[in-house]
Amino acid sequence: MSRDGVFQASLEKAAFWLSGAAAASIIISIAVSQILLALAFAALLMSGEKLRLPPIRLPLALFITGTLLSLAFSGEITAGFPQIRKLFVFLMLVVTYSTFRDVANVRGLVLWWIALGTVAAARGIMQFAHTVREAHLLGKDLYEYYLTRRITGFMGHWMTFSGELMIVTIFLTALLFFSPLARRKVLWLFLLSMVLLLVALLFSLTRSVWLATGFVGLYLIWSWRRWLVLAAPALFLAVALLSPAAVRTRFVSIFYPRQQIDSNQHRIVCWRTGWEMVRAHPWLGLGPEQVGIQFNRYVPKDIPRPLPRGFYGHLHSIYVHYAAERGVPTMLALVWFLVKILVDFLRVLSKLPTGRSDEKFLLYGGAGVVIGVMVAGLFELNLGDSEVLTLFLAVIACGYVVRDRVLETAGVLTPHPLRSDASLRNL
Repeated sequence: MSRDGVFQASLEKAAFWLSGAAAASIIISIAVSQILLALAFAALLMSGEKLRLPPIRLPLALFITGTLLSLAFSGEITAGFPQIRKLFVFLMLVVTYSTFRDVANVRGLVLWWIALGTVAAARGIMQFAHTVREAHLLGKDLYEYYLTRRITGFMGHWMTFSGELMIVTIFLTALLFFSPLARRKVLWLFLLSMVLLLVALLFSLTRSVWLATGFVGLYLIWSWRRWLVLAAPALFLAVALLSPAAVRTRFVSIFYPRQQIDSNQHRIVCWRTGWEMVRAHPWLGLGPEQVGIQFNRYVPKDIPRPLPRGFYGHLHSIYVHYAAERGVPTMLALVWFLVKILVDFLRVLSKLPTGRSDEKFLLYGGAGVVIGVMVAGLFELNLGDSEVLTLFLAVIACGYVVRDRVLETAGVLTPHPLRSDASLRNL
């Protein structure tokens, strides 16, 4: 191999390791992840390897185009720049899909997510113990005191923390049900990790993530051993009885919220206000970053003041928020983006033989993550969070890498010998 060839191969290898490190480190630090992402993209460009995207270009392009048009017609271009800068994280799709070559690469990254997520969960549990002690020493009501001081792991906010833990927990569940690794001597490590992840998720008191994780858990159990779904009520009852009082109170708050403490009424105000924004600006929305700035202008007149306590900088739903901020067409492009990914993963799962395999575990994990994000997104702007979005994009890219390998094995997808583009003969 020539000197230039050796240098190019080194750059390709560097791009692979840097993209993997960027995807893994998002659970620990967004700053580190974004630095590594920029370096991975630079190495990929210099290597001469063709940049690749999964086959979701059209809905993704429509979403980005809708965002740019919304900004251009908002009249507040400077104020909307933070959302434009956030498009940088979409490079995670490019670098991961362009550098990861086989199922073993993806499995290795998922195992790193599980390991780092477990460490983050353990840190969160220690934070919970510290806050409980603090509330006791101050003589405060634990539930009310803890709601504004919830565990964050290595992240800056409990919603970010719980969103990332949800993704890791879904993959670990898929591993236990469908991966050959779950039958080896390391099974006890995975079970210990699951306990820590679930305890941390409970202590996060994040109801939208509880709902999404439980829903995906039932889907994965149904896909593994359908009869076990019958045991779900007993499992739920056991968790409810064994959980700390704050966790039980938080669950009860779904149906019987405490006024000015729980966020139920606050979310209703957000959604009703979002509907008023959509009615006034259905095509392009108010513009990036304008929802929080203009919120008070659109609050329905029948809602009493002062408003319920809560954060009004966004609308606590990816569907309501993006429709109000960027227009209904852009929101529908996002929905198309999510649904296409899910359908692509489920189609390939139907082609896999019975029995355990890495392909099955990774694709079930990827499909579960998409479902979880869509369900949690009903009640929270999870994809507006750069950390959760970065991790989600890496999951998507990894799922499509596995999908490609399965279709190549089935003779449906023909890979380019140099790992550039691939052409579908029939799907």
